[in-house]
Amino acid sequence: MGKKKRSAVEVATFPLRVACVDMGSNAIRFVAAEFRSEADYSVLASERCPVRLGHSVFLSGRLDPQAMDAAVEALAGFKKHMDKHAIKHYRGVATSAVRESKNGREFVKRIASTTGLKIEVISGSEEARLVHTAVTRVVALGNRRWLLVDLGGGSVEVSLVDQQGCYWSESHTMGSVRLLEELTEAGSDPGRFRRLLAEYISVLKVPGMSDGQQLAGYIATGGNIEALAKVAGFSDESGVTQLPVETLRAVIEQLARLSYRQRVEDLGLRDDRADVILPAAMVYERLAELSGASEITVPRVGIKEGVLFDLVDSLVRTRDHEDRQEREVLASATIVGRKYLFDEAHAHHVAGLAVLLFDQLRSLHGLAIEDRKILQAAALLHDMGQFVSFKGHHKHSLYLICNTELPNFGDREMLLVGNVARYHRKAHPQDHHHFFTILDEGERSRVTRLAALLRVADALDREHRQRVTGVTAKVTDDEVALWLDGTAGALLEGFTVQKKANLFQQTFDRTVSLRFLGEHQDAAGP
Repeated sequence: MGKKKRSAVEVATFPLRVACVDMGSNAIRFVAAEFRSEADYSVLASERCPVRLGHSVFLSGRLDPQAMDAAVEALAGFKKHMDKHAIKHYRGVATSAVRESKNGREFVKRIASTTGLKIEVISGSEEARLVHTAVTRVVALGNRRWLLVDLGGGSVEVSLVDQQGCYWSESHTMGSVRLLEELTEAGSDPGRFRRLLAEYISVLKVPGMSDGQQLAGYIATGGNIEALAKVAGFSDESGVTQLPVETLRAVIEQLARLSYRQRVEDLGLRDDRADVILPAAMVYERLAELSGASEITVPRVGIKEGVLFDLVDSLVRTRDHEDRQEREVLASATIVGRKYLFDEAHAHHVAGLAVLLFDQLRSLHGLAIEDRKILQAAALLHDMGQFVSFKGHHKHSLYLICNTELPNFGDREMLLVGNVARYHRKAHPQDHHHFFTILDEGERSRVTRLAALLRVADALDREHRQRVTGVTAKVTDDEVALWLDGTAGALLEGFTVQKKANLFQQTFDRTVSLRFLGEHQDAAGP
């Protein structure tokens, strides 16, 4: 369909200083590092602040004022480290506690106004992607699929991965802090707590391998599995560790017999680790049982390392990073689409045509590269609502997409994706459409322009037969001429474009005309 054109972006060079902030449910972590190459770096500063943001969220749905004050104070300290080391490039992420809290957005705004730091609330799928990014740097995954489990304070992400990416991922609201808070009624009786916990985590599942192959292994990440490995006798300095599941079970028995104070004094666990480590251990053990694993690979990396590697990759390999993001969007959206029995060939074809139009019409639509990603996802998933019903399927697509997670997308971005998909047919965006009206003015403009492009791309595959194989757009003051390449018999597609182009024409103040390359091409062609 033609080669994509990307706008010129300044590429960073080594040595490169970057930083990350990981606002988890049990603690806030900060790392500043200097990279000498994409894999070789040294840590300039590292801190872990035991601020348990998830404590009240998982009980009341709101972040506790004292926890927020402590978090802001910690972040102000991180900002001083960044200034001291002259760090301009950073990424701050917040996970389940902030994501699920009713006052999370206000908290993020407060952080920005008080410290100057921008914190991004990420989805469970994005957590899984970042962890995978970190794991691939220390474990050679190869072409076979591994079970990757990342357990935090508020959630556990369970994924099937290989070296190239993630093939399946599911986020469960079953983190160590959440389990502890929700099961506090068990009181101080370790036996009763353990029985309740076993019942609670019994809903966890691991997908079967469709090709009948065995999993290559089980990888677990997070501070709890590293602490469990240490309790089992493996040094912090031992690098990637292989923890036998039988050893983990022995550690669980040991932890279940000890009180909180004994875990701190006898095992040397931190105060904010001693209470959550048993719930975490039982989640890891349950997933080992489900996957049939006899040992657990502990790579001693997690979200914060994933953020650093991903950030450096985006700075020094800009085009490659964008291409990788595009592949990840394609792969993850395809997995979601298959779940809803979408027409995969049509979805991929429309997505290809849509981004081709996006690239060729940059001067007309004036959208950013981030909007290209939103258009691609919306094009891939625009028809998934047919799983519910063909009638009104554009509205069903909106609902399903807004309740779906994709790596590289935040909740707000998924709302944009859902709106763009919703307007691939039928009514234009209207002020009385609820999911459209909750967008701000700038977001509404973006959705309208992207939906206009998607309508044209979708019309070019009206019969779902991929007859139009390419399109070249030529813009004049009053017209956009689309030169179509493809097989004969695309008359219905041509008719549909004219029928569905009204949103495009209204949005960009240009008529749309069609030309066909090949036998009847004239001298005015591109």
